[in-house]
Amino acid sequence: MTFFILTITLLSIATILYVYVGYPIILQLLNILLKTKSARQDEMLIPEVSLIISCYNEIDVIKEKIENSLAIDYPKDKLSIIIVSDGSDDGTDEIAKQYSTEGIVLIRQEGRLGKTSAINLAMKQVTSEIVVFSDANAMYETDAIKKLVRNFADETVGYVVGAALYTDGKTSAAAASEDIYWRYEIKLKTLESKLHSVVGGDGAIYAIRRELFIELDAKDINDFVNPLQIIAQGYRGIFDPEANCLEETAGDFSKEAKRKQRIVNRSFRGLMKVREVMNPFKFGFFSFEVISHKLLRWLIPIFIVSFAFGSLFLAYQSIHTFQIVTLLGIIFLWLAQIGFLKSRDKHSSPIFFIPYYFLMVNYYSLVGVITALAGNIQVTWSTPRTNENDNKQLTNTIILRLIIINAILFKVFTDLLA
Repeated sequence: MTFFILTITLLSIATILYVYVGYPIILQLLNILLKTKSARQDEMLIPEVSLIISCYNEIDVIKEKIENSLAIDYPKDKLSIIIVSDGSDDGTDEIAKQYSTEGIVLIRQEGRLGKTSAINLAMKQVTSEIVVFSDANAMYETDAIKKLVRNFADETVGYVVGAALYTDGKTSAAAASEDIYWRYEIKLKTLESKLHSVVGGDGAIYAIRRELFIELDAKDINDFVNPLQIIAQGYRGIFDPEANCLEETAGDFSKEAKRKQRIVNRSFRGLMKVREVMNPFKFGFFSFEVISHKLLRWLIPIFIVSFAFGSLFLAYQSIHTFQIVTLLGIIFLWLAQIGFLKSRDKHSSPIFFIPYYFLMVNYYSLVGVITALAGNIQVTWSTPRTNENDNKQLTNTIILRLIIINAILFKVFTDLLA
């Protein structure tokens, strides 16, 4: 029994370490050993481009986004700017209509059918060779589209992903956590792109060859399923770190957690829909990338729980190493709890907010996978609005649960120190 639990515990921690540490190292080594090269680029390539901006009730940013789009350095006769509104009812459409004389096209989707359905609607009217997808809160640098399209000079490239950079990474603990995570993700995207393809797109800034677009199901998350479908057609996906846009993080741990849950919920379903890309005999290194970067990452919470309970059992078997590991795990949980209590503090230390962010993201990732398996897919999304009393009630409930959990943790802690 002890040997079996020891084996499961070691396999769990090995998987966790592989996903977060081993995978990036292996990517780096493969790029060195295989002497990989970036995709061929042509700065003079100027194809016709359609910029599709998806929005729902973006009254606060839509004017800035339109002005930003009009300022993009790209020939005006070769750039079409399309605003596709998913039934907005806050005045977003009225602002977009004010720019019709400057070439801005508004496509309105009646009802609240979701971003993917809105993109399907817009794509029926697009005739350009290249299509760039963007969100209303993503502000492009003037050369962003030129940087994206130069990569299509390589005929093997089917989609190109730009870099969405955060402007508020130091304004709060939540923003700082997301900023650290995103810088890690950009490193992975760069390495994946050189080896084979960047895994997935980015709704803020990514481009495709229009001819490769396949109409999506309303439940599909467009910036993940669409790139997978392009890979399945035999093309590559490139990450261009010089094609930049600027946006803000959710700025709040709870909002960021819910966003992660929604992304994992829809992405997990999307991967199962295009599961053939996980066949290494057909898709080679890309299968290795998508399994390591996405599938195993989403399942990390299972390995964390397995490792935690395995370590606890082995600690009570008087195995000294796991007694130390369990004590360190309890301290990590206490630091995470302090991170939760200080989550609204703009000057919280990383020693608190990183453990909290790590556990929170993994918890909601697990929720996203479970709800996807249950067939509950989040097609539409809007920021949840709760009043102050709701927030107080939720906080009080969490604190009550933490008191119970801490009583158990303290008992284990004292037992191991005895």
